[in-house]
Amino acid sequence: MASKQTSGAAALRYATALVDIAGESKKIDSVEQDLRDLSAMIAASSDFQTLIKSPLISRKEQQDAVQAIAKKAKFQDITVNFLSLLAQNRRLDIVEAIANAVHEMMSKRRGEVNAKVQSAFKLSPAQEKALREALEKAVGKAVAVQVEVDKDLIGGMVVTMGSQMIDDSVKRKLERLKIAMSASANTNTQSAKAANEG
Repeated sequence: MASKQTSGAAALRYATALVDIAGESKKIDSVEQDLRDLSAMIAASSDFQTLIKSPLISRKEQQDAVQAIAKKAKFQDITVNFLSLLAQNRRLDIVEAIANAVHEMMSKRRGEVNAKVQSAFKLSPAQEKALREALEKAVGKAVAVQVEVDKDLIGGMVVTMGSQMIDDSVKRKLERLKIAMSASANTNTQSAKAANEG
């Protein structure tokens, strides 16, 4: 638990420094988008996850690899240098936490409400936009949507804003239905048994 708290504090420090630097250069929106893209790349690649988390990969190897990836993705120079610094400091393992912290800071500055969306499938940009617009209409404020794919959901979606769960998932409905059917089946079996005994 202590290490998680330490990592969280470190992520916040790095995020604050990055926001300050990017803000001075008037490139904060681009850097924030870089970090979003980076998080998506990490989530989609087990090799990338190994690269940033494995203690067996040297600082130099991490640094060279992450710089090459960032340049190929045409990230801002600020982002490339920042990732290089994280590699030097052996802190690439918290880059996703840093990305989340930057996003939260910028959302607050924009007066947005954060919505966490768990979906059974990856949303297309059009679906994400439609969802964001629907949520904004519901709450009357700008909404920043963070989507996570949860394959355990059966064709459903769970939307949480703060502590409030807005939507329900099909999985939960199916579970409730299964319980109801099970209870009903037990009752029918007991009735049949009683009738046979009678």
